[in-house]
Amino acid sequence: MTAPADRARRGRDARKRASRSAHAYWLPSVDRPDPVAVLERQDRDRLTELLPIRYGRMAASPFAFLRGAAAVMAADLAAGQHTGLTVQLCGDAHLLNFGLYASPERALLFDLDDFDETFPGPFEWDVKRLAASVAVAARENGHSEAKARRAALETAAAYRAAVRRLSGLGELAVWYERIEADRLLPLIRSARRRRAGASLTRARRRTALQALDRLSEVVDGRRRIVHDPPLLEPAGASDSAALRKIFSDYRSTLSEERRLLLDRFRYADAARKVVGVGGVGTRCFVVLLTGRDTDDPLFLQLKEARPSVLEEHLPSGAYVHPGHRVVAGQRLLQAASDIFLGWMTGPQGRAFYWRQLRDTKGSADVAGMTPADLTAYAQLCGTALARAHARSGDRIAIAGYLGGADTFERAVADFALAYADQTAADHAALGAAIAAGVVPAAPGV
Repeated sequence: MTAPADRARRGRDARKRASRSAHAYWLPSVDRPDPVAVLERQDRDRLTELLPIRYGRMAASPFAFLRGAAAVMAADLAAGQHTGLTVQLCGDAHLLNFGLYASPERALLFDLDDFDETFPGPFEWDVKRLAASVAVAARENGHSEAKARRAALETAAAYRAAVRRLSGLGELAVWYERIEADRLLPLIRSARRRRAGASLTRARRRTALQALDRLSEVVDGRRRIVHDPPLLEPAGASDSAALRKIFSDYRSTLSEERRLLLDRFRYADAARKVVGVGGVGTRCFVVLLTGRDTDDPLFLQLKEARPSVLEEHLPSGAYVHPGHRVVAGQRLLQAASDIFLGWMTGPQGRAFYWRQLRDTKGSADVAGMTPADLTAYAQLCGTALARAHARSGDRIAIAGYLGGADTFERAVADFALAYADQTAADHAALGAAIAAGVVPAAPGV
């Protein structure tokens, strides 16, 4: 095994490939792909009737655009220098893809919570996307340029500090590292602690039982999922038949004890669901199962897995099946993962993965955060991202690259502000395309 000193030297050597200060620069090339065209390429084989929802949501604000434009930013990042220090990337590490969730042991953890784009790649791509989302959110909240830059800088600084700390720990210590929600409160200023505590309480209440009342109803003595078209619509006869068929294939990807648990639930109903921003138009279903009785629910989400937006820009990954890629990436990056994660191939050879729809989850309300709140939250996200990268990549080499000075975070902060400008321009381009009838949009859905 390579000695820690040699691994750290490898990280420092990576500065010859991409200096830390080089991360500051963002200038679109003359042949930069049109952002709307990049988005339209993703529309191929999506559900056409849902595309107006996708574009309507993305047009709502620059931050909403950034959320849905992971493919645009992936191409932009790939056009520049990178370190070659590979980790399992989240691939879409913006502010709202972090949150609270319950571990299998029922501890409330803070971590990454979206893995549709996960793929091996240079660590700084995730850091830059996170910092850019912080700058865009800060501007949207009316913060000054200085405070927006400070928030982005502190994001990268928290990442660097966490990686350097983890580089000094043993392998098992790093693997078992987690951010427990209750540990967050002492880090929050007293003026905001009560509000944060209330958020944790709400997250703990977001269980399947709470979802039962919100997402289902009893009709003629039978429990079924409520209808809320076009966001939640009953699965048709053909879809329901296919779901029952592929459910058994999904079951086979679980471990023996989890198959036993799943077998104690019975299929009750299914519905097609619209999710997120960038994922709108992909095939997604909610399946309701009932256990001991109709008041003992298990909601599972079946979501189509497509190639990561990173794949065309990076060497091939280990997984041929996109659903397997998503599930394996989540298990690698999260401190603890959903016990019902699984994958399978559905009709027409489409790849899918399964997970619980809701298991004590919560996310931050970024809109309206004060500069201090946004900075504190961004630091937490940077710390969580570092923990995820430390599990999958060479944390000692990354720590060696980052070093003890603040060069990296200052560069990332400059990039974040420049890319926030680009995001505003791309958002305006989408608005112009909608106004011209090039792409359809249904606002407010």
